[in-house]
Amino acid sequence: MEDALKVNPMPRIGDKAPDFTAVTTKGTLKFSEFNKDSWVVMFSHPADFTPVCTTELTAFAKEKEFFQKHNAKLIGLSIDSIHSHLAWVNNVREKTGIYMDFPIIADLDMKVANLYGMLHPGESSTAAVRAVFFIDPQGVIRLVLYYPLNVGRNMEEIKRILLALQTADKYKYAMPVNWKEGDMVIVPPPKTLEEMDERIANASYEKVDFYLAKTNLN
Repeated sequence: MEDALKVNPMPRIGDKAPDFTAVTTKGTLKFSEFNKDSWVVMFSHPADFTPVCTTELTAFAKEKEFFQKHNAKLIGLSIDSIHSHLAWVNNVREKTGIYMDFPIIADLDMKVANLYGMLHPGESSTAAVRAVFFIDPQGVIRLVLYYPLNVGRNMEEIKRILLALQTADKYKYAMPVNWKEGDMVIVPPPKTLEEMDERIANASYEKVDFYLAKTNLN
């Protein structure tokens, strides 16, 4: 196991998302084709039929329309069999009425978990930690989150991150601390004296100083 983990370095922000083909609850899937022309939020969970994981994946399922609206596909993963995944999805639907109908990768050989650095031996050598990868339509990893086995993720933060990344790409601005949709954004800092003087003279910006200015998108 330790030797296998050394083969592939952990993917980082700005890296091309590693491609793979895997069996999922929606059939065999090639990731590069799944990712084509859309964002992907890929997340791992330690195991099926566990309480924290059930709360998390049902939360993703309940936000299905949000992710569809923002051109983002969901895909989950755990080191379980396809039979375990199907039984769990069906059990959750029967008990809660929530249908986790996004693909969930059956990663028994740990191939995808290894590719994406989801195995952290200090936490567990047989279960994936709670990783979240935000991958843009060009297949580039834009943001990565890791949570331990005993702490669930924050769905509002996951939604906020997706909106922030998409807004930054569209408008070429940066997002300040605690930014949420509708808030002011940060104007890129000036790179020349002329740009600095223009910034100082611009009365439409909310300025702390020339290097820190905010504006509304509308």
